[in-house]
Amino acid sequence: MESDRTLSALGNEYNPDILRAADEPHSAQEFSEMLDIPIATCYRRIEELTAAGLLELHDRVLSDEHRRTNVYRREVDEIVVRFEDDDYTVSVTERPEVKNKLDDVWRKITQD
Repeated sequence: MESDRTLSALGNEYNPDILRAADEPHSAQEFSEMLDIPIATCYRRIEELTAAGLLELHDRVLSDEHRRTNVYRREVDEIVVRFEDDDYTVSVTERPEVKNKLDDVWRKITQD
């Protein structure tokens, strides 16, 4: 993961809010409504967070309108930025694979 890209993504309005809310999978529409973000901005922020490796496309689910909708969840559990003299480091703790698998199992159980 690129430190500059990660830090840049975190600095943009709404991105930290989306990451906090993305512990569970949500669609762009859900993020928009939950966080009061304009939908077009929400799509741009999701794209930026995904490109930075902080958010992932989790699934494509069937919406209430019977259309396929992308749902996203964060790919990281923790981001630490340390400033040292004239430099900085960004440490990222990714979501454990076990946690991802448990989320997947729970999602399948609740859909049935």
